[in-house]
Amino acid sequence: MLVTGKKICFSYDGSSLALRDVEVTIEQGEFVAVLGRNGSGKSTLVKHFNALLPLQQGELRVAQIDVRNEEDIWLLRRLCGMVFQNPDNQFVSATVEEDIAFGLENYEVLPGEIPARVRAALALVEMNGYEKRAPHTLSGGQKQRVALAGVLALEPEIIIFDEATAMLDPRGRQEVVAIMQKLHKAGKTIIAITHYVEEAVAADKVILMHEGRVLACGSPRAILTDVDLMKAAGLLPPLPVRLYHDLQQAGIYLNNCPLTDEELVEEIWRLKSRT
Repeated sequence: MLVTGKKICFSYDGSSLALRDVEVTIEQGEFVAVLGRNGSGKSTLVKHFNALLPLQQGELRVAQIDVRNEEDIWLLRRLCGMVFQNPDNQFVSATVEEDIAFGLENYEVLPGEIPARVRAALALVEMNGYEKRAPHTLSGGQKQRVALAGVLALEPEIIIFDEATAMLDPRGRQEVVAIMQKLHKAGKTIIAITHYVEEAVAADKVILMHEGRVLACGSPRAILTDVDLMKAAGLLPPLPVRLYHDLQQAGIYLNNCPLTDEELVEEIWRLKSRT
């Protein structure tokens, strides 16, 4: 396992628990969606993975590193890169290429290697040609892709998206989600924290959180089509799932519960063929 955690508890104020006996496992190359309402504990959990929050109670190993070992913190953060909700908070330089190079310089990458690493990272997020642009002149989706390029340049094993689409318009969200899927297909381990159920559909595994606990863990189909489970987490299932149950209440029965828009169209077409 790439990430293994047992009995993880955490409190911000020393009294009420933000995490309660959380157990988590993530395998190399998985695309994992950590899903839950605001305040469910999903960001708190994942910020333990690169030691942005200290482990107060329990056990946690990431890429065979015990997160309590302070000597390995910088290695851990290089192996486990994070893209935050607001990309503006990650920019420190006047141009895109300088910003990406800044992280490489901090990790003492040889100066002769930096330009090629910058170009390769921008190519991965389809931002070639933007090297000289100032970050503040970019769209929200472009900023988030540049922030991701800064993470990718360090060649991490795990990439965490911490509500990375929350501040974007629908087009920007689609751009970032498409990049997540592209990186996953290239073999990267992706951990996406979100409260958008539609973004969890493409994951290999969904970790559903509620009030600091893991309410359920399983495939997107098992989690997102369980109406009672989603209600317990305070979330609505994806639209195709809701339409499936609405049609049932109206006396119209589809063969299978669709999870995506494409599956919904297919089920309706099959229904039409039977009538």
